[in-house]
Amino acid sequence: MTCPEVIGCQVRLECRIRHPLLSPHLRRSHPLRSHRTSVGATQIGSARLLICIRRSRTRGDIYGVRVRVTELSISGAWVFEPRRFDDARGVFVAPFQEAAFIEAVGRPMTVAQSNHSVSRRGVVRGVHFSDVPPGQAKYVYCPHGSLLDVVVDVRVGSPTYGRWEAVELSDQACRAVFLSEGLGHAFCALTEGSVASYLCSTPYAPAFERAVSALDPALRLPWPADITPVLSERDATAPTLAEAAATGLLPRYPG
Repeated sequence: MTCPEVIGCQVRLECRIRHPLLSPHLRRSHPLRSHRTSVGATQIGSARLLICIRRSRTRGDIYGVRVRVTELSISGAWVFEPRRFDDARGVFVAPFQEAAFIEAVGRPMTVAQSNHSVSRRGVVRGVHFSDVPPGQAKYVYCPHGSLLDVVVDVRVGSPTYGRWEAVELSDQACRAVFLSEGLGHAFCALTEGSVASYLCSTPYAPAFERAVSALDPALRLPWPADITPVLSERDATAPTLAEAAATGLLPRYPG
């Protein structure tokens, strides 16, 4: 699917899924209906998959390695797609490049902790977020396997509150997702032994950690129909978005 460069106007996309942020097996497995938003969107079955962009540009870092940066329709979220180098020895890729990150986001990425998880196929982790302040920004990529990574806007007062965007991360595409403080994050492992590796702006602090249900029927997150979600006890008992809002657990939109 082709997405025009759009800033602040409405577009309507009539197409079948051919977007580069989705793998061929996901593109084939879902029918598509169009959906109108201020930046364009697609419809997969009964759930919205918001993958159109406000702007997408290719940037180079100080070493000349090209990075394609896609700003998502939820403010504070970007996709970074670095150039992949294949040769007889194998593969080289630089998932995080500071110069391209600062140019896109407008600030450096403070790294206080790096996390690494390995998940069976069907494992769903999330939707996780932290109290703001201090909040926790994340830069997520998949060095092995394949993940369906989802950014959820849980910020009360946000123009896109309750909406989400989904991007497939894999060891083939080498994309990364950055989500700012206050945004919710979840992913589903699409293959056995999928690895999520992510940089965090603040260290793990249990007192500030929050979650809403990844199976909340009101959110309708796009977990594949052929996968039975496997959740931790904490995630399985997390409140819905509406319940979390009613009890004052959600961060507020800074705008």
